[in-house]
Amino acid sequence: MSHTEGYSRRRLLELAAGITTVFTFDRALAAATSSSAPGGQTMQTRAIPSSSELLPLVGLGTYRGFDVAPGDPAYRQLPAVLDELFRKGGTLIDSSPMYGRAEETTGELLSIHEPRSPAFLATKVWTRGREEGIAQMENSFRLLRTDRIDLMQIHNLLDWQTHLPTLREWKEQGRIRYIGITHYTPSAYEEVEAVLRAEPLDFLQINYALNDRGVEKRILPLCRERGVAVICNRPFGGGGLLTRLKGKPLPGWVSDVQVNSWPQLALKFLLSNTAVTCVIPGTGNPRYMADNAGAGFGPMLTDAQRQQLIALVG
Repeated sequence: MSHTEGYSRRRLLELAAGITTVFTFDRALAAATSSSAPGGQTMQTRAIPSSSELLPLVGLGTYRGFDVAPGDPAYRQLPAVLDELFRKGGTLIDSSPMYGRAEETTGELLSIHEPRSPAFLATKVWTRGREEGIAQMENSFRLLRTDRIDLMQIHNLLDWQTHLPTLREWKEQGRIRYIGITHYTPSAYEEVEAVLRAEPLDFLQINYALNDRGVEKRILPLCRERGVAVICNRPFGGGGLLTRLKGKPLPGWVSDVQVNSWPQLALKFLLSNTAVTCVIPGTGNPRYMADNAGAGFGPMLTDAQRQQLIALVG
């Protein structure tokens, strides 16, 4: 079963609205989310080292933003979030069983997205035991309404030795395309590094932000050495970074790198490290999705510009 089968655009809007008649997005919201990519450009991509497949630089995290049900007012914005991601050229959507209803919401909306969704689906296994892991992953296939998941990740390295053989078997069978591990805390870096050195992996998802740069010293260089793609989670430092930057003037050179907001600049700081493959800021707001996606366009930052931003946040 594909994640694009079965419904019309009208049904999508009915489901998102949680009512029996099609709602119309607010005119201001529609205007804010309908601009074309800068200068007619397309979002930049980077190669996944293990395959050379190109992946757009900016994706979407579903933590919190997609943990909502039909009928919730917040659900009404989510079709436009996906539209913005795809229109700007992004594809990666990251979810997890630990994100409440996020997998189910993602599956509902992708299953009825028109035109056909280009989504690169990533989720995680987050439990102990072989059979428990299999059951949880099978449920992810069901919730995401797909017969193939692009990236299956062992969340926070939980029981990774048990799950990895299953993931490799499923990759050989074509049920999943890539295998990865994730973490989000510096206390786990030593274990992350050990697993990266011991096991051939396609992806690492790890915390990295302008005010959280611990992975720069060892983890990112190791991923480059081992040919592992890097997805950045918590790219705004858990939200605290943008709070600190709010109200500060943008540097005078931002137009040179086609940036017009602090979120874009914070994301472009990460993407200017060429070990990074993709950033996945989470949002349930189409305006924020459009703004975040802007980081995938235009020149990257110079070393001097990066150092200026580091000095700014202290």
